[in-house]
Amino acid sequence: MRASEAHPNVLLILADDLGFSDLGCYGGEIRTPHLDRLARDGVRLSGFYNTARCSPSRASLLTGRHPHSTGIGVLTDRQEERGGYPGEIRQDVPTMAELFREGGYTTGLFGKWHLTGRTAEVNETFPTRRGFDEFYGIIPGADDYFHPRHLWDGERKLEAPQDPDYYLTDAISQRAASFVRSHARTDDPFFLYLAFNAPHWPLHAREEDIAGYEEVYAAGWDALRQQRYERMLAEGVVDERAGLSPRDPQQPAWDDASDPAWESRRMAVYAAQVEAMDRGIGAVLRQLEDSGALQDTIIVFLSDNGACAEELPPADAPHFLERQPSETLDGRPMRIGNRPEIVPGGDDTFASYGAAWANLSNTPFRFYKRWVHEGGIATPFIVSWPGGSLSGGRILEAPHQLTDVLPTLAEAAGVAVPAGPGVSMLGVLRGAEPGDETRPLFWEHIGNCAARAGRWKIVREADSPWELYDLDSDRSELTNLAHAHPDLVAELAGSWQEWADAHGVIPWERMRGLLAAG
Repeated sequence: MRASEAHPNVLLILADDLGFSDLGCYGGEIRTPHLDRLARDGVRLSGFYNTARCSPSRASLLTGRHPHSTGIGVLTDRQEERGGYPGEIRQDVPTMAELFREGGYTTGLFGKWHLTGRTAEVNETFPTRRGFDEFYGIIPGADDYFHPRHLWDGERKLEAPQDPDYYLTDAISQRAASFVRSHARTDDPFFLYLAFNAPHWPLHAREEDIAGYEEVYAAGWDALRQQRYERMLAEGVVDERAGLSPRDPQQPAWDDASDPAWESRRMAVYAAQVEAMDRGIGAVLRQLEDSGALQDTIIVFLSDNGACAEELPPADAPHFLERQPSETLDGRPMRIGNRPEIVPGGDDTFASYGAAWANLSNTPFRFYKRWVHEGGIATPFIVSWPGGSLSGGRILEAPHQLTDVLPTLAEAAGVAVPAGPGVSMLGVLRGAEPGDETRPLFWEHIGNCAARAGRWKIVREADSPWELYDLDSDRSELTNLAHAHPDLVAELAGSWQEWADAHGVIPWERMRGLLAAG
């Protein structure tokens, strides 16, 4: 069953904490030529949604289910014995890798797993026990890019790399390209899950990559948000109905930034991480071309949540510092945190880029990772399949979410999957059928909740009342219409509650107590 139009290879690429507008093809100034080419030759979605945070999005993506019903409602913390979520995909919920392997596919994962809290030794939650024939990468949610301490090759724990030229993004890409080279001409098609940890913190990048951006970001977040917005309009990934939201009111104007040189450095390192990821994707695409497999490979790219505004150390992670290494491999003190005296980028630093730059990454939207306003859940979504009529550079507005990816790829590959809440997008992507604009979509994460039905979306932060937005005229959620349409809010809130009850959403009041006690 070699790869063909009937049974194509599948390449699923996931970025980590990438904002909606970071890629060039979505309006960004970061150099992403390989993804830009993929987008402009393929199909882009402007209304695709993830699930607001790392682990829940990965669980939903790989199972076609809402994350709560897989066992991962928050992260990989285990509270099952206390009435919370198991923190890992339940054994009775099949993964995409398991389903594709049953369908005759060779499977590989290169990158980040983050679907179990049991990371120290091999167990039934490891990727090699959940359908992947090959695995190289990290099990937890973040690691050092230069000397990762949590690196695995299959079921073999590796020592932290000592090579001064090692960089995790490059290593992941090289292993993925090698997988393509090994399997592109075999009898079985392949399913390759390329799950980058870039550009998730820590801010680690090579100096030669950083140097190309420091002057770019000296212009500051205010000017760059406006420039991105104008490019987004020109690209067609948004239109004027999505107005540019004001700067996050909790962040200063660029002219008032206390240390602009340090601030521009933070974003420069982040951009360098994104460019390194794109370069790695280019290496995999070249291997597909060289192997003659590009025509018969369906490729999907997306991000697991909106841009990350988290400061380091995180305010809600009291044990964060004690879990990080106190020194580098050669004995230098590890400098952890976001302070101007810690210039990010090198292997002795552990920093993030902060809310003001995340606000840029999520242009034109408000809010960030963890929230279910548009800034937390809107993701770039690129799909390409030259041999399957997914080409031409079209941009589609129809709303979809993570539960739809598995049925889409399964239909393309002729793989049987259990029934779930998602629908195949294949006909919509090909332009053969219109998208269902009225199908309701739902979200919940740490008490942040939302429901979308057609043009209308209700959304709330934990412990706050429902807001209502008309996304046809206000995609950026600037004008709350809840007081003008209380009956509509009540109707959508009732639908949200029915969904939550049906899919195992634990009330946030209870989960908050469990997390605080943990």
